Amino acid sequence: MSVATIDLADLKRSVGRTETATDVATAAQANLMRLAFGRPEPEFKDADALPPGWHVIYFTPRIAPSDLRPDGTPARSALMPDMPLPRRMFAGQAFRFHRPLRIGQTLRQENELADIALKSGSTGTMVFTTVVSRIYGPEGLAVEDERRIVYREEVKAGERNRAPKRDPAPADTPWRRTVTVDPILLFRFSALTFNSHKIHYDRDWATRTEGYPALVVHGPLTQTLLIDFARDHAAGGAFKSFTTHARAPLFEGAPFELRGRPTASGCELWAVTPEGTVAMSAVAELA
Repeated sequence: MSVATIDLADLKRSVGRTETATDVATAAQANLMRLAFGRPEPEFKDADALPPGWHVIYFTPRIAPSDLRPDGTPARSALMPDMPLPRRMFAGQAFRFHRPLRIGQTLRQENELADIALKSGSTGTMVFTTVVSRIYGPEGLAVEDERRIVYREEVKAGERNRAPKRDPAPADTPWRRTVTVDPILLFRFSALTFNSHKIHYDRDWATRTEGYPALVVHGPLTQTLLIDFARDHAAGGAFKSFTTHARAPLFEGAPFELRGRPTASGCELWAVTPEGTVAMSAVAELA
């Protein structure tokens, strides 16, 4: 499908749509996240601060099977119009932290479809969406969250998924950690976020339908690894913001590296493919 055949004006009529949801930041869900990632924190209990970025395990999608596309992603929602391109990928996210979310709090989330854009690149036609979420606790606004999703063209039968341009990752990084994501972590993260996208658990779909070499690591999973990696090196500094840009996919069973280095205002980080190129970049601003 070419750029000329997509009616961007029609898609943009949905920009400005809003929805509101409530949820409770339960200790049970946070402790499942802690166990899924093998984190060293003690068991969470009421009034404990939720680690930055972990709010992604709350306000999970409430979508019936009849409203899913063949790949397991939402076909429609209160915010999104029907998308003309079939493949959905995480493009990046930006958090701004105003105050901690605490275990046991009742939270309110206000979502807005902020933008829809059409682009053409080396991997074909793409539609980018931006959803801005504001999460409020009992004391007011706690987190602003801007998530970017890209919709891409289908992969023709028998073809490999076309990879985007890959930039080499910085080598002068004092912080390094090697990670291998297995299907168990993929399953657990899908369950924690109620993510039914088949590329993360259905190997036949991922390899035969979408042309990937293996199951795909969730973008938000890689993002969680990066923000926790930053947290482990932040010496207790409070996060003011955290921004990621997804550049290329990572795959189960293929070891990749987390790299990072301090900056004057916080730190910068990368998830690095086995080939040494950038899969995701991130910047953290610390108080």
